Amino acid sequence: MDTFRAFRIFSEDGKIHGSVVSATVAELSAGDVLIKASYSSVNYKDALAATGTGKILRRFPLIGGIDVAGVVASSADARFREGDEVLVTGYDLGVNNDGGYAGCVRVPASWVVPIPRGLTAFEAMALGTAGFTAGLAIVRLEQNGLRPQNGKVVVTGSTGGVGSIAVAGLARLGYDVAAIADHGRVLKVAAVYSVAIIGVARMSAATSGSRPRCSQTRMSLRSCGLLLTPPGSRPPA
Repeated sequence: MDTFRAFRIFSEDGKIHGSVVSATVAELSAGDVLIKASYSSVNYKDALAATGTGKILRRFPLIGGIDVAGVVASSADARFREGDEVLVTGYDLGVNNDGGYAGCVRVPASWVVPIPRGLTAFEAMALGTAGFTAGLAIVRLEQNGLRPQNGKVVVTGSTGGVGSIAVAGLARLGYDVAAIADHGRVLKVAAVYSVAIIGVARMSAATSGSRPRCSQTRMSLRSCGLLLTPPGSRPPA
């Protein structure tokens, strides 16, 4: 592939903007593994980077996209061969290293992960960095003693990528989930898994005034906090 399309972010005259451009492999950041990209996801961090709303990028110009899934086109590392299905998320991808919004992506071999068996490249990026983060959070919670029989689990930010996947994952594992969402928003995953929705307006009413009222919502939040650090254990440093 001599040339391919890429979404490159520029900083010009103090303004940050992104454009779809033609790019070549020679222009990409250095690395051991060249990946022919199949899919990438759109994260909140990507939006901040592309619009300049947040100081995400460490250099300009840079191809955006903090994750990618695809097929190895070439590799200088023996762990990966041409045709391997792989993914990359995190590290400096789309921050200081040209990212996933391109036909080809080149990265250090230590960043590359084989796509797990039973998962397609599309599914890997449909879950994306948000799904990976939610999964890690659930694993850590269970390492700290969280169990379905312990009671309700409250998920904040439940309309976002990480929150919505956390709600789905916890519900699928048998937890009694309450999803906190902005007043008036409908969380589709809540309907699918029959989880409770706690509106922000209700939270404000339950906690307003000079004397806190121990409502059911407040008790659920307190229980969730205790579950993060089971009795007799110490929180991680």
